[in-house]
Amino acid sequence: MSRELEIVLNSIWPVLKAGLAVTIPLSLISFAIALVIAVITALVKLSNFKILKFIFSTYVWIFRGTPLLVQLFLVFYGLPKAGVTLDPWTAAIITFSLNTGAYASESIRASILSIPKGQWEAAESLGMTYWQVLRRVIAPQTVRISLPPVTNDFIDLVKGTSLAASITIAEMFMIGQQIVAFTYEPLAIYSLVAVIYLLFVSILTVIQGRLEKVASKYI
Repeated sequence: MSRELEIVLNSIWPVLKAGLAVTIPLSLISFAIALVIAVITALVKLSNFKILKFIFSTYVWIFRGTPLLVQLFLVFYGLPKAGVTLDPWTAAIITFSLNTGAYASESIRASILSIPKGQWEAAESLGMTYWQVLRRVIAPQTVRISLPPVTNDFIDLVKGTSLAASITIAEMFMIGQQIVAFTYEPLAIYSLVAVIYLLFVSILTVIQGRLEKVASKYI
């Protein structure tokens, strides 16, 4: 057995373990928070509250217009200068949630806008309140329409968690860096990390496809 192959085989579990113990949980927690942020942001931007619309539109503009890595550095390394010190996990979750929430909010907002206004008017003519129309008529359709782009945002988030290595979180990429520093085999190890990311994303893509079929059938 060649040295490179032996190193790769010995590295599979440490990298995979980091993915299961850090990358996936970090992605799930951040995405759950991001969804809440996205829904609130989308609804506010569709409302008539001008001040709130301006605030949330500015938030989306900033987080969609600046690199995720810069956002991570600002939160983790920059905020201590302002007296706010966060541990790496908290900084990563806050940053990933706000970043993904900004992107997902536009998908949700566009999905709501794609629903014909006639459905709002028909529901209101039946005596439904605004929130009843939103919950019973608009929300189910919004879920179905926004599912593909929002799940794509989640997949992007999973890949984006590799940047957490820059703020000392030992996820897959950082474990790969540590192994490279010890073995001096960057091509083999980074290829392994890429393959495991590809495996995770492929599984998520299959799940996405099944969710879309369920949504189109039952929603």
